[in-house]
Amino acid sequence: MTAKERRIQELKRSVAEIDAPEAFALQQKGAALIDVREADEIARSSPQDALRLGRGFLELRIEESVPDFERTVVVMCAGGVRSLFAAEGLKQLGYRNVRSLRGGFNAWKNSGLPVETPRNLTAKDRERYSRHLLIPEVGEKGQLKLLESKVLFVGAGGLGSPAALYLAAAGVGTIGIIDNDVVDRSNLQRQVLHTDDRVGTSKVESARKTINGINPAVKVIGYEARLDESNADEIFADFDVIVDGSDNFATRYTVNDASVRLNKPNVHGSIFRFEGQVSVFWPGYGKHRGPCYRCLYSEAPPPELAPS
Repeated sequence: MTAKERRIQELKRSVAEIDAPEAFALQQKGAALIDVREADEIARSSPQDALRLGRGFLELRIEESVPDFERTVVVMCAGGVRSLFAAEGLKQLGYRNVRSLRGGFNAWKNSGLPVETPRNLTAKDRERYSRHLLIPEVGEKGQLKLLESKVLFVGAGGLGSPAALYLAAAGVGTIGIIDNDVVDRSNLQRQVLHTDDRVGTSKVESARKTINGINPAVKVIGYEARLDESNADEIFADFDVIVDGSDNFATRYTVNDASVRLNKPNVHGSIFRFEGQVSVFWPGYGKHRGPCYRCLYSEAPPPELAPS
C-alpha cells in the first residue's frame, strides 16, 4: 500500500462519509453543501444551491459562508477523495459536524439529484470588477448577484442620472428606464446621462448610449412613455428594485402604489435646491410590515403649496 493509499484510509476512519441521497436530505434540512472542485469543473455543473468555495481557498473563505461551527457541513469533490482532505481541514478549524460525500459529484449526478450550471465571472468581469472582488462584503458572490439583478429607474433626469451611472458601473445586469421626455440643453448642468449633441433626442436612448458606453455588458430596457396606473404594474413586474427619480407628485404616488401591490422595494429620492431626501419603502420586507410613501404623506399638497 502506498503512502497516499494509507493516508486516504486514515481519513476514511476519521471523516464520516455519506451517500448522495443522504447528502441531499441533509441539505434540505439546512446543511451546507460545499463544492470544493476547481472553478473549471464547477463551471460545467454543480449541485443546486451548493456553496462553491474551491479547495484552494476553502479554509480562508469558509467562515464567511458558514459562520456557525455547529451547522452540518457536507463536503463534495468530483469522486470523493479531495473532499476527505477538505473535511479534515474543516474539522481542524473547529467545525463539529462534517461529512464527506462518497463518490462526489459523480455520485450526486448519477443519483438524479438537482444540478445547475452556475454563472461565473469571465476574465473581463474579473478585470472590470476587481476592486469589488477584493471587498469581503461584495466578493464574487455579491458581484454575481449584482450581475443578475434588475433595477428600474423612473425618470432619467437629475436624480436618475447619477444613480444609473453608478449602478451600471457597479455591474447591475439589467437597467430599465422609463421617461417620455427629450434632452433639453437646460438639463445638462445636472442630468449627467446626457450630452450636448443629444439635445432634442429621447432621454431613454440618450441614457442607453451613456450606460452602454460605461459598461457594454449592461442590458438597458427603455420605455418611452409616461408612467401611470395603466402601465405601472406591467412595467414593474420584471424588476427587483424600483428607483423613483420622478419630479411630480402624481408619479410618486403611482410608483408607491404599484410597488406596494407588487411588493417591490421603492427607493425614493427628491431634491429642492440644496436640500435632499432619500428613503427606502418596502412594506413587505421582514417580519413586520413597514410604512410606504403614502403612509407618510397620505395625499399630495395642493399645487399652490408644492415647490417647483
